[in-house]
Amino acid sequence: MLMSLAACGGGGNDGNAGSGFGSGTAPVAETPVGSSEPTPSRLSGVAATGAAFAGAALTVTDQTGATVCTTQTNDQGAYACDLPVGTKAPLVIRATRDDVSYYSTTASAATGTANVTPLTTIVVSQLSPDGNPASLAGAIVGNAAAVTADTIKSEVTQLLAALKPLLDALGQTGLDPMSGVFVADGTGADRVLDSIAVSVQSDGTAANIQITVKAVPGNGDATPLSISYSTADAAPPTLPPVDAAALVQPPTPATIASFLARMNACYALPLAQRVTAVNDGVNAIGTAADVVATACRTLFVGDDPSTYQANGTSVGRNANGRGAFESLFRAGPTGLVHDRGNFEFFRNGTDVVISYRWTDTVGNTDNDTLLLRNEGGVLKLTGNGNAYRVSVRPVAEKRELINAANFSYTATGYNVTIENRLDENFVPVLDKVVVTPPFGEPQTYTPKPGFSFLTVARPAGVAANASGSVIYLAGRYDNAATTGMPADKEANLNFVSPAFAESDVRALKDQSVWKLEFYRVGETVPSTTQSARTLARAPTLDEIKQLTFAEITPALREALRAETAGNQDNVLIFGTPTEQEPNLIDFSAQGDSPGWTVPTAALAPTLFSAYGRSSGVRWEDSVTVRNTARKAILTCSPWTLTDGHCATFSGVRQYRPGASLNTFELWARSARQVEMSTKIGLYSVQ
Repeated sequence: MLMSLAACGGGGNDGNAGSGFGSGTAPVAETPVGSSEPTPSRLSGVAATGAAFAGAALTVTDQTGATVCTTQTNDQGAYACDLPVGTKAPLVIRATRDDVSYYSTTASAATGTANVTPLTTIVVSQLSPDGNPASLAGAIVGNAAAVTADTIKSEVTQLLAALKPLLDALGQTGLDPMSGVFVADGTGADRVLDSIAVSVQSDGTAANIQITVKAVPGNGDATPLSISYSTADAAPPTLPPVDAAALVQPPTPATIASFLARMNACYALPLAQRVTAVNDGVNAIGTAADVVATACRTLFVGDDPSTYQANGTSVGRNANGRGAFESLFRAGPTGLVHDRGNFEFFRNGTDVVISYRWTDTVGNTDNDTLLLRNEGGVLKLTGNGNAYRVSVRPVAEKRELINAANFSYTATGYNVTIENRLDENFVPVLDKVVVTPPFGEPQTYTPKPGFSFLTVARPAGVAANASGSVIYLAGRYDNAATTGMPADKEANLNFVSPAFAESDVRALKDQSVWKLEFYRVGETVPSTTQSARTLARAPTLDEIKQLTFAEITPALREALRAETAGNQDNVLIFGTPTEQEPNLIDFSAQGDSPGWTVPTAALAPTLFSAYGRSSGVRWEDSVTVRNTARKAILTCSPWTLTDGHCATFSGVRQYRPGASLNTFELWARSARQVEMSTKIGLYSVQ
């Protein structure tokens, strides 16, 4: 008997797949009596990561390279394909949603089941000649023997051996990741997927794989158990012993989906029903007490928004637009939709971090995380209790130097974003923050007048010249003929020394824990210590080479080259503004044409930034942009009382004459919270 599976996140059939998912049997094609016509076979299964991989575009490719099925997974992640007569095995299945793809394979074109999960993606990577799961469909055209029942079995056996300590702790020694049954009750295969995080990253010659166990940490700063290996290795390593007591039942996909549905119900309400407001069209100012809608108040622990304290703020919105969940007090977020929730890790025994996607009414979308607490079987928002807003994310950077093309480069590292908090007089309250990564030496971050975040200099560098918050682990020139390293030319960027080798980067943990010690002005000992945790490691330079980024348009590139060719250091210099030509940043080509493009597979930027100097002091400005935007206008925004890069002309705040602009940035973040940064440098390189 052939087995099918029920989706993670819900059983039953929605009527679209055409089969009884969850029944335990796959549909068997019937041939009418007296008919010699061959009947198409049916391939079915579920795409899931623990949560259902719903709404994914799914394709099946056969051994000839033909696409024999194109469909979409339903709300439970289920799919079913009637394969054409003559479909030739083996088959490769791909499910893609946004920038994430999962793969599976089967050695048979007969009716059967093929699940599509992170574990099946590992198997496909192992079978692929270059480790890239996307390459297997092309590889089998010339070598069908690469995928047989025996080769699949061999790779599955090795994978299960690597997972044995976890499977033993969960009591799941009979797991069949390729075609086994899923039941959405937090047990069986569903429980295994909920208990691990998997990353598979191709570097052009192999895939780098990491499997992390989602157990309750012994303390909040503990690094979780994990294994890392390459498809080029003879065999994967085995997980260390897993404490069964630490494998607390995580929230089910249905529980997470229920919470996000409640979030949607809150934001579906008009502004004046959510909070105390003049009307639905005017942004409100208020505190947690002004959150009046039951649908909104019950999102928080104790059904009380005042219990929420995070990053030094409480629920509300002040005159400066600051506050936790200040979006509740603005008209724009009305109709905001939250979906694609996924359990990421336990912060402690009661609190969990989930990732999710938000989409507004005009189609803008982004990925973020939330901290939730299980309160009587219902997930509620709980604050992290931190005093300062901090994020630590891996960054993949493509830096194009348009006036020095031979020195354009790729870089990897971590962006440690620490808010430059100000007092009531717009003066920074922090003297410094000492950041201790899980590798290397502590790094010191300091405030600058023109930056909304703290910046970091090299240990032997000049803090006043620091121009960013990224700890760069390594860089490589795009032109192989260019000698040296980017760190040799970029003295004001914090490249570590010695640079990380590719093997060093591969060895980093996806879920790494960082320590931050905060020194307020006048303090000699830290007043506060916080920790931050990543969801993914920094990518290797070879992995970044496989990625696609947003790009400046050729028309704007040439216009900027022409405009900066005769300037000192090739930077833009603001002149005296006029009413017709104000000192604003208009990132578009001639005729209001697009300033950037978003190639297929690239993430659309959601933030546009510019960096420069004024009277020798560095500054940065940013503006959020729609996913559909391909140009932006940026106005000058002073950050501190002594920030002098702005001036007012004709009642309008503009860039001060004589201020310079040297770099633009197009920024996006993936569902795994990896920052995708395209930087366009105007400056010359000596």
